Amino acid sequence: MKKIINKPENYTDDMLHGIYQAHPDMVKYVEDDLRCYCTAQKKEGKVAIITGGGTGHLPLFLGYVGENMLDGCGVGSVFQSPSAEQIYNISKEVESGAGILFLYGNYTGDIMNFDMASEMLEMDDIQTRSIVGADDVLSNKNPDARRGVAGIFFMYKCAGAKAAQMGTLDEVLAAAQKAKDNTRTVGFALTPCIIPELGHSNFTLGDNEMAFGMGIHGEPGVWNGPVKTSRELAEESMKEILGDMSVASGEEVCVLINGLGATSQEELYILTGDVEDILKEKGIKVYRTFVGEYATSMEMAGASISICKVADEEMKQWIDMPVHTPFYTQV
Repeated sequence: MKKIINKPENYTDDMLHGIYQAHPDMVKYVEDDLRCYCTAQKKEGKVAIITGGGTGHLPLFLGYVGENMLDGCGVGSVFQSPSAEQIYNISKEVESGAGILFLYGNYTGDIMNFDMASEMLEMDDIQTRSIVGADDVLSNKNPDARRGVAGIFFMYKCAGAKAAQMGTLDEVLAAAQKAKDNTRTVGFALTPCIIPELGHSNFTLGDNEMAFGMGIHGEPGVWNGPVKTSRELAEESMKEILGDMSVASGEEVCVLINGLGATSQEELYILTGDVEDILKEKGIKVYRTFVGEYATSMEMAGASISICKVADEEMKQWIDMPVHTPFYTQV
């Protein structure tokens, strides 16, 4: 294992220490717990949005805490959930009178701990709502059981914008739901990644082998086989996405091409061109394109493709709203 680290068991806390050192004007921690990550610029009267999840996916999850996006993030160890106590402590810090939306990925440990935190907050008469990202088309035929991956970015954008517009808690939840209903993702891996505490790969692939549908924690995909071309991957991914979500000719979508940690920008733009050519052939208009690392898996090589159907003009306003965080800025 070759990584720029100190002790493997300190990986998450050392990383957080560096973030707080670099961005003290934007983020802070509470209760003397580095993993209780939240904005340093609380806005009174605004719905607070809190996410959470394991380390290893930057900029997901904590990277979207900032102006016009999220207000806090519970940080777990690599690929592990934050605790209910951490989520509760963050909530108490960022809540400003309008309630809290919990918005996170559809994983068992996260659901359990966010639900526990919600019960604790109810005893403090703090109102909460919850919604999970579940955009990974190939992870389950049942939409309610799907994993939340890079497409959760659009939920963050829409909910964050509505909260910044001083929407009510139910209105912010509805904005997140609109993005969720209109977003689908397919991903594929070319290499495994190494979890520092383990010191070895979390799965294996042959030299000329890839995994299609692989999850961001190394969950098995739908097939392992020879590496395909960018065009072939784009075609198979779009077949799965558009087969699951109806997008008619003339409708508009946003495209998110996400690198999993070790994929070059050049490769991501090759994939972008192929995806948008396919959409153009089908008469589907691209409203906005996002290319880069939005939800990684340590140093895994691979990518994911997310399509978010733009439902109406209000959704365009949410997607276009400027944001600024230590990890992501949109002007």
